[in-house]
Amino acid sequence: MNAPDGFKRQDTASPTDTTDPDYFHKVVDCQWACPAHTPVPGYIRLIAQGRFSDAYIMNRESNVFPGILGRVCDRPCEPACRRDRVEDEAVAICRLKRVAADHKDDITDRLPKKPAQTNGKRIALIGAGPASFTVANDLAPLGYECVIIERYGVPGGLMRSNIPAFRLPENILTEELGYILDMGVELRLNSPVSSMKALLDEGYDAVFVGTGAPKGKELNLPGRQDSDNIHIGIDWLESVAFEHTKSIGKKVLIIGVGNTAMDCCRTSLRLGADDVKVMARKPRSFFKASAWELEDAEAENVDIIVNHSPKAFIIKNGVLTGMLFEMMNYELDEAGAIKSQKVTGEVEIACDDVILAIGQENSFPWIERDAGLDFGKWDMPVVDEVTFQSTLSNVFFGGDSAFGPKNIIWAVEHGHQAAISIHQHCQGKPVSERLTNGVKLSSTKMGMFEWRYSNSFDGAERRVMPHVELTKRFKDLGTEVELGFTAEQAATEVQRCLNCDIQTVFDAPLCTECDACIDICPVDCLSMTPDADEAVLRNVLENPALNEEQALYVSAGLPLTGRVMIKDENICLHCGLCAERCPTAAWDMQESEIIIHHVEDMVPGAST
Repeated sequence: MNAPDGFKRQDTASPTDTTDPDYFHKVVDCQWACPAHTPVPGYIRLIAQGRFSDAYIMNRESNVFPGILGRVCDRPCEPACRRDRVEDEAVAICRLKRVAADHKDDITDRLPKKPAQTNGKRIALIGAGPASFTVANDLAPLGYECVIIERYGVPGGLMRSNIPAFRLPENILTEELGYILDMGVELRLNSPVSSMKALLDEGYDAVFVGTGAPKGKELNLPGRQDSDNIHIGIDWLESVAFEHTKSIGKKVLIIGVGNTAMDCCRTSLRLGADDVKVMARKPRSFFKASAWELEDAEAENVDIIVNHSPKAFIIKNGVLTGMLFEMMNYELDEAGAIKSQKVTGEVEIACDDVILAIGQENSFPWIERDAGLDFGKWDMPVVDEVTFQSTLSNVFFGGDSAFGPKNIIWAVEHGHQAAISIHQHCQGKPVSERLTNGVKLSSTKMGMFEWRYSNSFDGAERRVMPHVELTKRFKDLGTEVELGFTAEQAATEVQRCLNCDIQTVFDAPLCTECDACIDICPVDCLSMTPDADEAVLRNVLENPALNEEQALYVSAGLPLTGRVMIKDENICLHCGLCAERCPTAAWDMQESEIIIHHVEDMVPGAST
């Protein structure tokens, strides 16, 4: 067959291998972006059916803490959501996770149980944060004796000490940690570890370090050491959480614009401050805080002031009275990066207290440098990025303590992977030996034009989370600001999901090349064309597939002409109209279940 005008024949593209688990996994962008690979469309469909407990359990298999993360996750899934291909706002994935947690029944009988007999292997987990609890969650049901060792009198790590209760209520944290402790996990509180050598001498089969990044960064400027009213952000939040600090001055400056800074400024308001300013050295486009954290802070009348670089603390007669800032001007290039900067002046801003929230770093004073662990750049332990094993074979790291500050969901995934390595180590097997992820496809067809999922496109805009009235949210630190979705909001929001795990599966030998699927596609993501190099095929579509981070599906040769069916996975709505219109069932809508292995899969016959 002759190539159409303007079509330059090049080397042909290979047919897409849809048996590769990463192919359909990547198509489910939200799950691909989630570090723990939570099956987002799957649990959203369960919520749509009113099956809240089932949705919670599906969540918990990967992210372990649905109620916690449904409130405070950094939401890497949402920027990846395909919904923003058709409108500005992603599906409220995180808040729907909270819907499942808030409306579930008692699920304790569905959780893994401690076996009647342990396997005799003892694991020490240092730090009672999300990474350690995830390791225990995975290993305890397999018979491992897990001992979590925590320096404070309550568990939770930075989830408890650094996330204020108005964002994460204590009862939610306690409940979800309790599910894991009830698996027979031992918790030793008020037990700081002062020596790695001494701990190793206690005879544990493996040690997991999940101590987070507990050291706040300093700002060594003139006047820093001359006042007790200059605080390190994470230390100050910890002091508030444990009720050692119960008040603050009326005028407060927060230095830094990350999520910790947002927690500090909002907590200050609840401790009596009435003039709180967040001071940013750079423009807003460089802020590290999540957009919703900034919105909540500004809704509470926090001033966020950009382009002010701290220069000195102003101390008069031994009292902190303000800070001196250089006013900055930045020139940005087309990509938004800073080309040049200059100081345009100086300004003094009055304050009673300053809170430094400019970052966190790791600190391991309790690990002797002759204990057998190698340390590298930034005085961080050398840790394998796949196995989480240190240079001492029975010591593993995870969460912020492994590679520096990230977030809770990353700590959870680190815990899952470290649990696999710890199991392999304890069983005398290579820690690098892991099962290959898989994919299982099942048709969703229930009738000629009927599927077991809602395939109609819902044009509703993203629901707005209701909040406690501004006049009522400052009465105490424990008043949760976000109220959760109403029943109507949840019912609407779940219908906004595009069901990206329901794949358009194409059977080339059945195709009669009638063009029906191409005619009906609402986003013009399909075409039949002579085979060519992928770069050429991407430009054949009516809407060229320019996003090379997203796959271009290329079929095997079609039976009548040898052409190929191509599809731009980037903009497909998974609406199923191609399958409904196809007269030969060459197209089918099939649910792709991505099989992500955890440690129980490494144990033949294990049932958790």
